[in-house]
Amino acid sequence: MEGMSERAYAEHAGLSRGAVQKARKTGRLVLFADGSINAAASDAQRGSMTDPDQQIRSRGGLGAGSESAAMAPSAVSGPGDSTSYIKARTALTVYQAQERQLSIQKKKGVLVDRARAETLVFRLARQERDTWVTWPTRVAALMAAQLSAEMEKASGRPVTIETAILQRVLETHVREQLDALADLRVSLA
Repeated sequence: MEGMSERAYAEHAGLSRGAVQKARKTGRLVLFADGSINAAASDAQRGSMTDPDQQIRSRGGLGAGSESAAMAPSAVSGPGDSTSYIKARTALTVYQAQERQLSIQKKKGVLVDRARAETLVFRLARQERDTWVTWPTRVAALMAAQLSAEMEKASGRPVTIETAILQRVLETHVREQLDALADLRVSLA
């Protein structure tokens, strides 16, 4: 036998025998003619074909006390800098978790679409303004009649308050109030 058996290679590579069998089936191992495993060539081929993150996990991660803790990530994955890969993978995982969290919050109704909220606030403000703009026209005649009755009751003489004059006065004061409110800005930032 020129090379190693599956058991010997599994011990050499720090893998389970099942992982070695799987690597053999998927073509990640280099075999001699007799079917034994060429350890040096197989290590290199597995290193180039295996995800660096998967290699670190298969060796038990970079936890304290393990053999891999002494190894730098680039030593685990072979040539190239795997730390940038690990950082990118971590960033992607964090992004995906945040995206899922936002999706859950939207489904629960905790979050609303900002553009939709701004549109609704604007629509509500416009409806409120329109109601106030038409208010003097609707109440001027009623107010004039009530004021005339109160003044006549207090003075004992008939008093007439012109509806058109009262309406103009009310419109002036309502517009001043609406102009003051127009300076109010809603910020949803």
